[in-house]
Formats: sequence, C-alpha cells, structure tokens
Amino acid sequence: MATGTYTADSITVLEGLEAVRRRPGMYIGGVDKAGLHHLLWEIVDNAIDEVMNGHASRIVVTLSKDGKTCSVSDNGRGIPTDVHAKTGKSALEVIFTTLHAGGKFDNDAYKVAGGLHGVGASVVNALSETLEVQVRRDGYHWTQRYRRGKPLGGVERGEPARGSGTTVTFTPDPEIFVDSTYDANLIAERLEVKTYLNKGLSIQFVDQRAGTTVEFRHDGGVSDFLEAVNAARQDTRVAPSPFVLEREEEDLRLEVALAWTEATDEDIRSFVNTIPTRDGGTHESGLREAVRAAVQKFIKDHELAKKGPEIKAEDIREGLTAVLSVCVREPQFQGQTKGRLNNPEVRALVDSMVRPRLEDFLLKNKSVADAVVHRVIQAAKAREASRAAASQVRRKTAISNRLNLPGKLHDCDSTDPERSELFIVEGDSAGGSAKQGRDRHIQAILPLRGKVLNAEQATKGKLLENKELTDLVSALGCGLDEHYDPARLRYGKIILLTDADSDGHHIATLLLTFFYRHLPGLLDAGRVYLACPPLYKVSHGKENYWAADDRQRDAILAKLPKNAKYTITRFKGLGEMPAKLLFETTLDPSRRRLLRVCVPDEDRPYTDHTVSDLMGKEPEARFKFIMEEAYSARDIDI
Repeated sequence: MATGTYTADSITVLEGLEAVRRRPGMYIGGVDKAGLHHLLWEIVDNAIDEVMNGHASRIVVTLSKDGKTCSVSDNGRGIPTDVHAKTGKSALEVIFTTLHAGGKFDNDAYKVAGGLHGVGASVVNALSETLEVQVRRDGYHWTQRYRRGKPLGGVERGEPARGSGTTVTFTPDPEIFVDSTYDANLIAERLEVKTYLNKGLSIQFVDQRAGTTVEFRHDGGVSDFLEAVNAARQDTRVAPSPFVLEREEEDLRLEVALAWTEATDEDIRSFVNTIPTRDGGTHESGLREAVRAAVQKFIKDHELAKKGPEIKAEDIREGLTAVLSVCVREPQFQGQTKGRLNNPEVRALVDSMVRPRLEDFLLKNKSVADAVVHRVIQAAKAREASRAAASQVRRKTAISNRLNLPGKLHDCDSTDPERSELFIVEGDSAGGSAKQGRDRHIQAILPLRGKVLNAEQATKGKLLENKELTDLVSALGCGLDEHYDPARLRYGKIILLTDADSDGHHIATLLLTFFYRHLPGLLDAGRVYLACPPLYKVSHGKENYWAADDRQRDAILAKLPKNAKYTITRFKGLGEMPAKLLFETTLDPSRRRLLRVCVPDEDRPYTDHTVSDLMGKEPEARFKFIMEEAYSARDIDI
C-alpha cells in the first residue's frame, strides 16, 4: 500500500508528448502488433484525407528491408511550413509535436477527414525512435527530423521542388513496442481496401524486405470490394446482381454495395471517412434497419409469407454481405482507435438514403427479389426447425445443467467459471491419462472419440448432427452462433490438449475453425488456449528434459556435454504418458505453458481469408495458399 502525504507536490504534469510515451495504450490501444500497425494507419489516413478532399491521387508506402521502418508519401498539398501565429513555431512542427493540433477541426481546410482527433501525427512521432518529414510545397523541399518526439532542429529549406506533397518516414521505438517488425501482408490488405473506398486512387506498396512492388487501384469502388469479399469467403450469391448505391447530401456521402449469399452469417464491412469501424456504429444500424424494412415491405406487399413462419430481422440478415462507406463531416468516434461511430444522426440519414432505393431496386429486379425472398423464407424455416436442436446445447445453470452434460465429460468440482478449466483431448486413452492426472477440483476433461467436423465446409444442420461438436457445446454451456451467451459459459479457460504431432495439430486446427466460425466470442474474450505437451523426453543421467518439437530437442542436445550418453523418448500420443508426468509437464498451472488464441481486429480480414482458403471446399485456393506461404512454414512434421 502506498504511504506518505498527498499534497500539491504529488501532482505530476507531463509536458508535450511525454504523456503519450508514458501511456501509449490510451492513444493507440496497446503496444502489441495492433498498436504498432496503428501508427502506420494514422499516417496513411492523413494522406487519404488529402485524397478524399480532392487534393491527392497517389500514395506510395514503403517498408524497409528490416521490416521496421515505414515511409508514406502522397502528392497532396504538402503540410504547411510557415510560422504558426499562436505558437511562433513552424506549422509543421506544431502538427508533429502538439496533441490536438491540425487542420481538421473546422471545414476550411478539410471538408471530411479521418484524423479528426488531431493526435495522429504527434502520437506517431512520440512513439517513434526516429521520424523525418519531407514536404514539397511553395517551390521547395522542406525537411524536419525528430527523435522520440523531440525535434533535432528546425525546418530546413532544401532544393527547389516541382509539385507538392508530403513524405513521412518513421521507425517505431523498440523501447515501447513488444515487437517492432511490420507485417507486409497486413499492410498490403489494408492499402488495397483504401483503393476500393476511393475511386481513382492509386497506392503503390514497396516491400523492400521481399523485393516486391504492388500497385492497387479499383475504379469500381465498393462494388469491386463486395466482389472481393464474396470471392474471399467463397460465398455463392443467391442472385447475380448486387444492390449498389452512391448518394451525397449536405451532411453525408454514402456508398454501399450489398448482396445475399448462401452463407449462414452476416458480414458487413463498414467504414467512416475510409477508416474501418470494426465495432460498427450508427451507420451500420441505419443500413440494417433500411434492409430489414425494405425486404419486409416487399414480402408484405406481395403477400409472400402468409402461410410460412414469421419473418424476423435475423432471417433477412442471414447471408447478407455488404460494404458500407460513409463520409461524415464531424464523426464522433468511440475512443482514439476509432472502432465505432457514435453520431446519432447518421443512423436516420443512412436509413433514409438506402431504404427507398432498395425498395425500388427490388420492385424493378423481380428475379433478384424472388431469390432474396426465397432465401429469407428458407432462413426463417431453418430457424424454426433448429430451435429445438439449438436449445439442447444451451446451458441452464452451473449446477442444474449437470444432469444434461455429456456422459463422457469428466467434470470438475468447482462451479466458478473463472477458476474452472476444460481440457478438450483426443481419444479415450489420452482422456484417461488426463482424467487421472488432473486437479479434479478445477480441471474438467472432455475426450473426443469421433472425427471432428470441418466447420468451414459444414452446414448448420450438419453441425447440430455431429455428436462431438454438440457434446462440446453442451459442456461449454454458452450456446453457439446467434444463441451464444457468455454469461452461461461454464469454464474460464478452454484448453485444446492434442498430441504434439501433425495429427494433433490437424485436430486442433479443426477445433479452432469451429470456434472461429461459430463461437468467435470465446476467441475475442481470450478464453481459448493451446496446451503445449512435450513430444520428446531427453534423459541424461538423472536429469530429464522436455521438448515440444524438434528444434527444442536439438537445442537441449546442443547443451549436453560432448560425447554425453543420453536417451530420447518420442511420445506417440498423450495416452502413452503416465498421469503424473502429464500433470507435471502439461496440466499443472504453475509449470505448464499455454498459448492463448486471439485474433486482433487488424488481422480479421487476413485471418478470414486464410481460414476460407485452408479449410474451405476449393482445393485450388488451398494449394495456392500453401505454395505462397510454404517458405515461411516452420516445424513441418514429415
């Protein structure tokens, strides 16, 4: 407990950008991979603001050979370098050293902008080991350099220059970030999205590490984006013609493309001023309301569902894929990372723009309307038919539900979810060892006896018929898909305990695919883990060493004395391991090693694409992915 007096002398005032360096999570969400890439997104978004306001048409992003330095260049107006009247400093220096400084707080310099908070450039500067700004403006090159947020000198005027624009080159500070190496695939995907959202924009991505240069340009806009989303998801549309709309009114510019597919989920990719809003917001709410109302009106006016089940909003949204991009003059984001739009007026604006035109689209395109209505009615029938089956996998209460739990579940004594752990193991033999070796007070064991279904290829009906998966969901107690309720989850940790070989990895992959597609809330909450059982035991004298893979085994052998005598035991499966040994190496909370499975927001599109390619029905996509990524594979079990 802190002691001492609390007086005026206890108050700390952080000057300049010191607060950003002291508490970076308040500005970029964290110092992990997502936070690292957020620095680049801020600089790219500043360049995009020039594009959205008609002052730029080309952006070049360069990643250095070591993957730790980024450069963003645009052909916009160039950041002003003249003296700022209030501060007496160059406007360039003010922008890069002062929080909430910029030209986006009124409508004079920018009509719409993503960098509304005015913290982007200065925060990037504060969290960079080095940063250099080069400006082409007023006939000259202008340069200023910084180190950890502090200028190394004033703005220098260089050689005469043609045209205008800004180039920002920065190296994130390794003292702040856990890993300061950028992901080229993630960058390329984000940049391509920007070109979908800005017709006519060209973005060149130069990856010096891989020695590649890629040019992105999509003149079809959100319509092209929707095509790419459907292709990546390998979804089949129920009708070939999508609904596409572009509208602009006094306070809002809107672009939307949507279509219905045979998929069972809804996928809306939304953006505000080209910034992805992962957590949705009022613009998404407006679109959902417009779609619901337009489709229900069409069904009611044409009396198409008189004898069928009641049509609900979830039936209309099932299989809907959409790309929604809005430009708002004064967006109100939730937090500095801008993950959700909060402007209340935007919901009504989007609804009023989309609803009448979607109604008109359905009236004028009978074949599309018929296909959509058929899709909606089928979804309603499927919902009604699966209600009884789905209810069987919902948890009632932590205690009363025990009678309905799978018979093969070896449950724990504790009913406190935060203390309880569920180990999902493959086979009865492994389940037996785990059952004997566990701490039965807090650790439950669920052995899987049959084949785990590939959830990427299976229908909802097939999933509900698969005993292994329904037993798993029953044990978890939280339901799945639209019935998921985190409050009913019976275990705080769900741990996949499979053999440390390729077969075990395959089973873990199938289970993770199921969680990703049907229980994403568990991944978002950080509830899913991979256990790390040893594959090898190296015995030297009286000492035993454990290795999870070939590399760890070789590292252990390299440390043994030269000509030392040793024996290596390779475990064919967890069932071979004595219960006591399994507890000591894999189950004991004080000694084990667990890997938490999570999908950062920035990685979701790439992860979705990867799961579709590897686990989907198209062998060509799987082969292409393997050929492209084989060079980076590790721990291959041949």
